[in-house]
Amino acid sequence: MKTKLEVCIDSVESALIARESRADSLEVCSNLVIGGTTPGVSQFKQIRKACDMELYVLIRPRHGDFLYTEAEFRMMKEDVRMFYELGADGITVGCLRPDGSLDLERMEELKDSAGDLRFTLHRAFDVCKDPYEALEEAVALGIDRILTSGQAAVCTEGLKF
Repeated sequence: MKTKLEVCIDSVESALIARESRADSLEVCSNLVIGGTTPGVSQFKQIRKACDMELYVLIRPRHGDFLYTEAEFRMMKEDVRMFYELGADGITVGCLRPDGSLDLERMEELKDSAGDLRFTLHRAFDVCKDPYEALEEAVALGIDRILTSGQAAVCTEGLKF
């Protein structure tokens, strides 16, 4: 199986550099310095115009934990539908419960909102209480991919996972 490189980008310029560096796909974000948040509409549109390649959109209304209020969750669902309509190829998202388990109900609602978009569970996976249980749940939900650093702060430390 060929290794694929997906690069997190937060501007048209970084998207072009990633494309020129032969990235296979891009994760479109804002605020990468704080771990990434949902990008703006105009930002996504300009990147879509500049790069004819797979674009995954990070759906994360704020930095910090992955425990979202009801209002934040409604925003996330609306963002998923909006980026679907704007031509995203997939979304990257994750919701946890206060006990550190995956919030399966919310993840399923987001997956339903995503329609046929590819669906990635993001690094919320790296802070969940039981990654093996979360992996099984992700498979059962039909999640396509998991973005992980192997349960470590940085990916080189999590290679053994």
